[in-house]
Formats: sequence, C-alpha cells, structure tokens
Amino acid sequence: MLFHKNFYPKKRITTALLLAAGTGSRLLPLTKKSPKCLTPVNKISILERLVKSLNQHGFKRLVVVTGHLENCIRNFLKTRAGNIKVEYVFSPLYKTTNNIYSLWMARKIINEPFMLIESDLVFDPSLLTKMLRPDRIAIAGMKPWLNGSTVTLNPSDNVDAFHSDTKNELDEIRYKTVNIYSLSVSSWYRIIEKLNQYILAGRVNDYYEAVFRQMVAEKSLSLQAVHFDNKPWYEIDTIEDLASAEKLFPTKIGKPLPLYGLKPGNMEVTAMPARKSVFKGSLYGRS
Repeated sequence: MLFHKNFYPKKRITTALLLAAGTGSRLLPLTKKSPKCLTPVNKISILERLVKSLNQHGFKRLVVVTGHLENCIRNFLKTRAGNIKVEYVFSPLYKTTNNIYSLWMARKIINEPFMLIESDLVFDPSLLTKMLRPDRIAIAGMKPWLNGSTVTLNPSDNVDAFHSDTKNELDEIRYKTVNIYSLSVSSWYRIIEKLNQYILAGRVNDYYEAVFRQMVAEKSLSLQAVHFDNKPWYEIDTIEDLASAEKLFPTKIGKPLPLYGLKPGNMEVTAMPARKSVFKGSLYGRS
C-alpha cells in the first residue's frame, strides 16, 4: 500500500461510488460493445487506472452504478479489483436519465462517508490524497478554453456558489469542477432528501450539480476546495478527448510524464456540443 496505515485519522474515506451507467454515445464507435469506463487510454482502461488509484489509497469498498453493458464492468472487476470489495446497483432507466438519477440509485446502499467519482475521468493518483477527508470538492483553475460548471470560493476556500457556465459578468475568480467529491454521512443524507425532491418532480435528466448548487445556496451543503492544478487530469467524453488524454497519461501507471512543452498557443480548439470545449493536448479538461 502506498500510504502508512496510521498516516490518516480513522475518519478518512475508504468507500468510493462510481457512476458508470451512461451509454457514452459521444465516444462511439468505441462504446458500442464496451462501456465508456473500459475505454483504453494508452492500453490501460479508465476503470483500471481508477481501481489502481483507489487501491493505492487504501480504499476498501467500491459501489458501481451500472447500466450500459453492465456485464462488461462486472466481468472486468472480477479479477481487477485488488483488495477492494465491489458492489453494484443497476440503473434500469440509464438510457433516458442523467447522472442525477444514477446518484439517486445509490441512496440505499451507502451509509458511510464516500468519494463520488464519474467513470470518464483519468487523473494522476496523487491528486486523491487531499480528497480522503469528507466534504471536499476537486477543482482546477479556469482556462480560457474551458466551459461548463464552475464554482466560486469564499475566503476559507469553501465553495461559495455553483455556476452553470463560465460566464463571469461580475469578474469573480471561478474554478472548474472536476467531478470528484468526498461526502460525509450527514451531507449525504441531506443530499438524498434533495435528490428525492428532484426525482419526484421528474427532473431525471438534470446533472446532480443542480442539487449541489441549490444546497450550497441554501447553506445546507459545505464543500472545501481541493485544487487539482499541479498534476494532470482529463475527462474523456469524445474521441478528441481520448487523443488529448493519451498525450498526458503513460502506458504504465507510475510517475507522471512531463508535460511535453504544450502551450495554449500551439493547441487546436475543438468545440464540443455538450458541456465543454477541449484544447487538443491541453493539460486539463472537464465537461
């Protein structure tokens, strides 16, 4: 194990929740016969990279919300989970719902602090170190080519507000969300209450960030920022994203590669129809 067993206090998080129900339609044809999380990034899948990172940090339990081609995920994790106990929740409406529904599906199976991770992220394993305490959010500094959900922070480095896009008419300092959260039991129970309201209202195609945004505004959810600026991370939604991620992450999972001297001036902008624009070869990417 990477870390000494007494390095962290007992309350450190050892459970992860992975949302992996989506069809990955923007990664077709790669996702026709395999779920997005099994997409190889330089021959090592997104899921394998994640599981190795979780094992390095001493995680004991992984809950996976599945949907599209769930048997592929089950078969993969049968022999690749290491010391982690894996449990599954199947989302029957995965074709017609968004990640808010996947998160809601996990409401009955998790009753401890946990880390919420989406299944299309690749990142340097060391970035998780400061996420092992409850009620934290992974963020990264804004770049001109990024768009999508952002947050502002208060002087204590806690989230002051979620924003649905990068428009910044007040000239505030905004940060990109990375889609990794650590949640305490009390926060999770309050989130479940709000999720119930959204699902009952038929808002099954929202992003779960809509819930977080409302709760932060109501001061019923507090999240401390963890900055992901010094090591590479990437969200893979499209073939273009995959090409960019492969420039950042090596075949072997180990010491991060250098940044290849990439600069915004020599990158090509690719506009995405969903929540982001991507610089091919950029250090950071996020929807």
